[in-house]
Order: sequence, then C-alpha cells, then structure tokens
Amino acid sequence: MLRENLPYMDATRSVEDRSADLLARMTLVEKVAQLGSYWVYELIDGIAFAPAKAAAKLNSGVGHITRIGGASSVNPRQSAELANAIQKWLLENTRLAIPVVIHEECCSGYMAKGATVFPQAIGVASTWQPELVAEMADIIRRQMRAVGGHHALAPVLDVTRDARWGRVEETFGEDPYLVAQMGSAYVRGIQGRTLENGVIATGKHFVGYGMTEGGMNWSPAHLMPRELRDTYLFPFEAAVRDAGLASMMNGYHEIDGIPCAANKWLLTDVLRGEWGFTGTVVSDYFAVAQLHTYHRVAADLVEAAHLALDAGIDVELPFTDAYGQQLVAAVEAGNISEALVDQAVLRLLQQKFALGLFEQPYVDPGVVVFDTPDERALARKIAQQSLVLLRNEGDLLPLPKTVRSIAVIGPNADSLRNLFGDYAYPAHIESMQEMLHKDNVFNMPGGASVSVDPDFIRTQSLLTVVREADDLDCEIHYARGCDVLDTSTAGFAEAVQAARQAEVALVVVGDKAGLTDDATSGEARDRALLDLPGAQMDLVKAIYDTGTPVVLILINGRPITLGWIAEKIPAILECWFPSEEGAAAIKDVLFGDVNPGGKLPISFPRGVGQIPVFYSHRPSGGRSNWKNDYVDMSTKPLYPFGYGLSYTRFAFSNLRVTPTAQAGETVTVQVDVTNTGARAGDEVVQVYTHQQVFAITRPLKELKAFHRVTLAAGETKTVTFQLPVNLLAFINHADQLVVAPGTVEVMVGSSSVDLPLQGSFTITGEVTPVERAFSASASAS
Repeated sequence: MLRENLPYMDATRSVEDRSADLLARMTLVEKVAQLGSYWVYELIDGIAFAPAKAAAKLNSGVGHITRIGGASSVNPRQSAELANAIQKWLLENTRLAIPVVIHEECCSGYMAKGATVFPQAIGVASTWQPELVAEMADIIRRQMRAVGGHHALAPVLDVTRDARWGRVEETFGEDPYLVAQMGSAYVRGIQGRTLENGVIATGKHFVGYGMTEGGMNWSPAHLMPRELRDTYLFPFEAAVRDAGLASMMNGYHEIDGIPCAANKWLLTDVLRGEWGFTGTVVSDYFAVAQLHTYHRVAADLVEAAHLALDAGIDVELPFTDAYGQQLVAAVEAGNISEALVDQAVLRLLQQKFALGLFEQPYVDPGVVVFDTPDERALARKIAQQSLVLLRNEGDLLPLPKTVRSIAVIGPNADSLRNLFGDYAYPAHIESMQEMLHKDNVFNMPGGASVSVDPDFIRTQSLLTVVREADDLDCEIHYARGCDVLDTSTAGFAEAVQAARQAEVALVVVGDKAGLTDDATSGEARDRALLDLPGAQMDLVKAIYDTGTPVVLILINGRPITLGWIAEKIPAILECWFPSEEGAAAIKDVLFGDVNPGGKLPISFPRGVGQIPVFYSHRPSGGRSNWKNDYVDMSTKPLYPFGYGLSYTRFAFSNLRVTPTAQAGETVTVQVDVTNTGARAGDEVVQVYTHQQVFAITRPLKELKAFHRVTLAAGETKTVTFQLPVNLLAFINHADQLVVAPGTVEVMVGSSSVDLPLQGSFTITGEVTPVERAFSASASAS
C-alpha cells in the first residue's frame, strides 16, 4: 500500500485515530526519535541546509527542531526556506514521512532576525491590559507561522517576589491573578481559534521557579503545599483550564528534594490528573540530562531519561541527549517500559496532526513580511502604556516643547542594544556565542556559526529620537558618563559639563539584559545588590549636584533600590526594557504626547534586606512584630504593587457591592471614577478583597479584578466588575478547594495601598467544595 493511502495520512479521520494508527506502525527507534530534538545549526552549513548532516541525525525522524530563527543569522525569507528544506528532507527520506515541529522563543516577540520586538514581559504587565497581550501574541503567531514555526516557548507564568532573580524581567510580576490574566491572554492570542492556524503556547517554568533560594537561578524553591496551590500554581491552572494551554515546560529547580523535571506529582498527578491537561510537556533546555549532571538524582543519562519519562516529560529539548540511542537500548533490555515511550510519542503525534503539519508542511517564503508599520505601531503602543511614572515632584513632567536646552546623559541614553530584554534576538545570539566558545554547564554541541547583525532591529536610541524630533527645537548636550558595569568616573566631568549647559537633564541609566557575563539582568544574571550597577549611582549624584533638574529614566529589568534618589530626584520614569519602539514611546511621555498610565506589577523594595516584599502578606506578615519596622529601615516597600502616577488626577466614589451571594454565584462591584485634572489620562481601577476564615490565615489583600479606563478631563465613568464568588476559593485545612461563608471586605482604588473605597458582601451557605474560577469581567460606561 502506498504511504499516501494509509489511515494516518487520511485528513478526514480524527486526530486520535490517525495518531493511533501511526504509532502502531512505528518501530521503537522511530518512536524514540520523536522524543528528541536538534539545534538548527546541527543541520546547516552557514545558512544553507546540509543534507549530509541531516542524514546523520534524522534518518529515523525527529520530534522538534530548535530555533531556526533564534539560533541562526538567517533573515525571515531564509528562515522559511530553511524550514521547508528540513520538512522536505524528512518527508522524502524517512520511512513514515512524519513532519517536524519547529519551536522558537518568543517571550517579547518572535525571537528572530527581522521580527517585531515588543517590550519585555515585565513592561507588558505594567500596562495592565490583557487585550494588548492578546494582540501582541496574535502578531507573534502570524510571524511564526509565516516562516514555518509551530511551537512557542512562552509565556512565563512564574509568580516572582524576589527582585534578586535575574529572570524577573521575563515575568508578569508578583501577583497570581495579574499573572494569570496576562498569561492566559497570551495563550489565547498565540494559539488562535484552532491549532491548524495557531502556534502552541508553552507555560513555563512549572512551578515556583520565580521564588528560589537566595534569588539564585536553578536553586531550590521552598514553598509550602497550600501556598504552592493558591499562589504559584494558580496562573498555570488558569492557562490550562481557562485558556486551553497546549504545552508545559518544567522548571530547572527542585521542590522539597525533587527536581521539577522528575516530579511526577506535578507533571502527571496535578497537571493531567487534576486539571485534565492533554498537551505535551517539553523539557526546559538540558533539564533531562541535569537530573544526572546537576541534581545528581540519576546515576546516568539512561536513569535520567527514565525519571523524566515516568514523571511526564514527553520531548527533550534543545537537542537529543538522554532520549536517544541509550533510551532505545534500555527499552530493548527491558529496563524501561515501552509503554512510557508510547504515551509520550502519542501526545506529540496528536499535536502534529492538530497543527495540520501532515497536510501543510510547507510555507511560502515569498509572502513573508515582518515588522510592518501596524506591527511596530502596536509595539509602540504597548511601550507607551507600559511606562510607570514613579515620581513627579513639582510637576516637572511633562517637559515643555519650548525647552531651549536638554542634557542627555547615561550609559543607556545612546544604546540600542540595552533597550531589549534577555529573550530578544541579539541577547540570545550573544549568549550562544559565549557558550559555544568556552566551557559551559550545558555541554552544547559545537559547530555553530552565528553572529549578531549590527542592523538586527530597526530602532533608535533615546538620544537620537530627541535629537531628530521635528517638534523640538533645542540644543542637545550628550555625555555617556559611564558604562552599565563601569566603575570608572573618568567620564563624569563631561557629563557634569553637559548638565550645566542645559535646562533639564535626562539621565538614562539601568541594566544590560542578557545571559552573558557583561549582562546585569536576565537568565543566570542574579544580583545580591539591587542598586544601579557600576558607577551609575555616583553619576546620578554628580548630575544632581549641578543643580540642573533631573529626570531619571530607568531602562532595567527588575525593581531596584533607589536610596537617596527616591527622595531627591524630582522625576523618575520606569521604562523597563521597552524594545524597538521604546525610545519613541519614552519621548512621547516625556513631552506630554502620551500621559503615562502604567502601574507596577511588582513591589519596589527600599533595600535588598526586605526581600521578599510583596503586598499580599498574611496577618502576621509585612512587619517586624511588635516594633513594626526593621531597626534600620521601614518594612514598607518603596513603591507598592499597583502604583503609578499620571499627569492628571483621579477620584473614586460611589462604591456599590452586591450584598450577599453563595458559592457559584457572581457579585457585582461598581465604582465611579472621575478625572479631576486638566488633561486626558488612564487609570487602572483595582479591586482587592479579604476574607477572614476559620483555621486558615488569608492574605490581607488579594487582587481579584482590574480594568484600565481612559477618561477625558472632567469625565466620569462607571466601572462594573462581575466577580465570581469562586474566585475567592482557597485550600482549607482538609486540602480541599472551598468557598467559606462569612464577610468579604472589598477595597477599591489605584494601587494596593491607595484604596479609598471600602465595602463588603456576605457569602451565605455552608463551606462548599468548588471548582476554581480564574477571572472577573469588567466594563466601563
């Protein structure tokens, strides 16, 4: 029988029938091949597909190809052509002609040359607009599909409350509800209505990775079971059960002595058994081998493979290490059950059929167009709405466009590279260069030839944007002052001179994101101190001492401790890593074309010794009893969760709350919001609740709803929230998810500490086991 006539090639049959038929026809070697992956650079010479290299690795097929766009220097058209060449080789040279899944990183956009780069995730979270996340993810979906990509290693759903951790910038912040809303919006946007035209989203890093010991990457996470479920698992559960997440990735760390890559309770019992997850679990890069090499819970790679497969990891990324020939031999010897292999293969095959790869393995390189004006416009809009105004004494901002002279100073003032986060294309190419050319813990296969294109992204620095602005006619004085990590003060004199010649000084400081040794934020770039790196604090002091008014512009990836700056510098603008349209967005806000409305998704500590500092602490938390403060510092954050200023003012009034409700019902919360200032602006209306229950302590405040609303000067709108009672469910002393009767306090305002309106409602009935609810709806009129 011709292969084309076999049942698994019949598109009219169900995904389940086709997958079962194909699995039954596969040899053990072909099955195991589907559980592995290869870097794209293992299959190319330069940027051209190398059939001889493919023949050495792909004769029996393969599950995934790793990062055609993100681990090479190909442009979008070349990326599509390369994807087609790989698929063509597999279809024409393997017995069963099984197409491959091509996965890519896309935390802040599809991580590839020429693709649109959106603000880093912590900045996207600062918009408090899930609808923008969905629009962004839809663009990522279209760009990836256009070049043959099918599987996205995003979103990051880690709840993080430790600013020392380098990967804070990749997250949506400290609050499980906010993370769940942003993460679920990303999943819906990138997966689309069906996977035939969608891209598989991957929730990572399952689970607790953002709260590791000492804020250090890959360290153990010390999380208690109830906290794990109510806080850290919540965004993942929402993504699976509410948004239909199709893939999950384990964390590198361990919980209570069990590495997440070997944690069957997490990856099978909870994920599949309790939540009904039917997708694939992919390993974080190198995580299967690390069970042997790093965590030392496996005697060798075969045992590591067994542990991972049994726990529930279906596909090993980024290349085949433990899930290779050694696994075949172990199964043939009877040491590992072939049923374990079968269940993993079946899940992957089902996704390949659901993606439509057997019917449409190729793409059209001739129609690939990236980074269009509309796509860049969205990147700019997100950047504009992500900026958080932390301080504006004397209404220094917005600056008048009639200003005659401006000093632009600092290591990030004329930097293109430092506008981007650690999971942007240039950062990862740099990291691959570093890892491939020196000893590293990953033991990556050699042979890559990748380089950073100096024109990697069309963007401009803040200095260039200000200099070339058509609506400004002023003298610009520029001085770098120092580099990000530079401890030298040799450039200070030039910077001081520039400031003295100007009416206002824009001091642009912060981080460089990446994975390389010269990066100060990003994966494996954890910090014990959280002030400005290098000599930057001293640079700010030198400029401040000139007497010229200073606007501090932070280009960074995590909350920092500002020390004296928080009380002395009149204006501070948090910009995170705003990416390709970031400089233009910053200029828009500085000069009043856009009114900043971003809110912090994570609390800023006063000092590193406060960490973890977060708003949703228990009744006994948040202070040093009975004196309240530390001996040498307040226990309060410098800037709290949900905080952000505007160029206008807002007033809240007329809170109305449904008086009673039961489990399974919905409570209506309404509030009037008025713009009392002289210009239009955005406010994020935030709803927090607290319920005191028997035997289990509950956080004093928990975010349960929010809505960003735009108001003209003098305008009032009514914001209405529909709050499911089940959203208040918690794990009780019997380890049940329940809703309990009693009074629920409702607090409404503009941040976790500015809550002028207080109300309540009563939950009636008995303690009731429930299914989780994951979101409240909101509207403004």
